[in-house]
Amino acid sequence: MFSSPEAPVTALDGVDLDVSAGELVGLLGESGCGKTTLGLSLLSLLPAQSYASGSICYRGRELLGLSERQLEAVRGREISMIFQEPGLTLHPTLTVGGQIADIIQAHSGCNRKHCREQAEFALAQVRLNGVRRVYAAYPHQLSGGERQRIAIAQAVAARPSLLIADEPTCSLDTTLQAEILSLLREVSECLGAAVLLISHNPAVLARFADRILVMRSGRIVEQGSTREIFASPKHTYTRALARCVGHGAD
Repeated sequence: MFSSPEAPVTALDGVDLDVSAGELVGLLGESGCGKTTLGLSLLSLLPAQSYASGSICYRGRELLGLSERQLEAVRGREISMIFQEPGLTLHPTLTVGGQIADIIQAHSGCNRKHCREQAEFALAQVRLNGVRRVYAAYPHQLSGGERQRIAIAQAVAARPSLLIADEPTCSLDTTLQAEILSLLREVSECLGAAVLLISHNPAVLARFADRILVMRSGRIVEQGSTREIFASPKHTYTRALARCVGHGAD
């Protein structure tokens, strides 16, 4: 719910979903339907003029109502988010390796040497060439594809059990999209993590998701296995999206 001078605006209404360990669930819908708002609400990262109600249960623990200090222990360590634009999540005046090491240190308390080793391992895990070069680089010195891989490494560095990936390939070309999404699945399988993959692109989810939730105007209008959603969609909106798969939606 977002506050406004006229009346409160409901961004999400009656949304009910679950994501199991090792499962990649796609959240599909057009821009502005509430997908990102849902992802942000899971980590209580909504803007100050908004609030969430209902229940967000993570491994039997209620997250709504936790203090900021309690949430800091959850963010990154238990639940992590990969944002649309990695350039906005990486500090421009700090080396990328140092930023990942800081995350590991914040959640583990390990000494700096160990944190650096773990950060280098995370960078190697996302198949970056020249790990030491990348570790010492600043974000502006790297390509868009490299920055997106670093965003994944940053998100999985503390080994969370739930990854929220918000349009992680929207600014990349088709070849890089496939590489990054394959990498995301590979890394999540290594962790045994659940993944909520947010996308407006039906073709992406048709290829990579195990199960799909279709969102329209803040509501889940249909859900099912990927095969069910695209082979026999029931909702009019889903049928329109499914037709885009055959036309290479982007």
